[in-house]
Amino acid sequence: MSDSLNIVTIDGPSGVGKSTIARKLAKALGYTYLDTGAMYRAMAYAIAQKGIDSSNVKAIEDLVNTIQLTMLPPENPDDDVHVLINGTDVSPFLRTPETSMLASVISAIPAVRERLTKLQQEIGAQGRIVVEGRDTGTVVFPQARWKFYLDAEPEERARRRTEQLRKQGMDVNESDILAQIIARDQQDKQRSIAPLRAADDAIRIDSTNMTADQVVAEMLAHIKQ
Repeated sequence: MSDSLNIVTIDGPSGVGKSTIARKLAKALGYTYLDTGAMYRAMAYAIAQKGIDSSNVKAIEDLVNTIQLTMLPPENPDDDVHVLINGTDVSPFLRTPETSMLASVISAIPAVRERLTKLQQEIGAQGRIVVEGRDTGTVVFPQARWKFYLDAEPEERARRRTEQLRKQGMDVNESDILAQIIARDQQDKQRSIAPLRAADDAIRIDSTNMTADQVVAEMLAHIKQ
């Protein structure tokens, strides 16, 4: 890799708006958008569909090493990326709270993280991407030129996630979503492999009282400096 890659990394906890902001930023820059969280959720979905228990590490490793995962750009810039597992589009099933929690669990398994980190680095090798996740600036692309850490109060994140899921027709309880967000924060920050944290050189942005467009504007101001 070169000393500095034309890559923007956006890390942060669950429900903070990383996907929306990364899509908007990528569009503004003319870059490709890479959703690493969707990759972990796709693996989690495949594991759940096979009925594999989250504690069965050997079975998870065997499955992960045989899965063909393909990322396709969204047809509309405001939509989520499409994720194919062995040629089947599983995108509509990846945003449930249950899949998100399982994704957090399996992301602590070395074989899962190694496989997906390598794939992410291959996708980003040419640069000109906006990538979001939980360890993109610390582990996946430590040489990225621009790094951001996006955060917001848990209550605000729960409100946003609840609104998002209800728009998708899901019947969810905001209190339950808040509890899941707090649990996932703890799980992500305390795992031994690539825990959620801000890179030392990341610019921190608290989006609690900001719109997505305001966050993107602030990021663009830093990038254009």
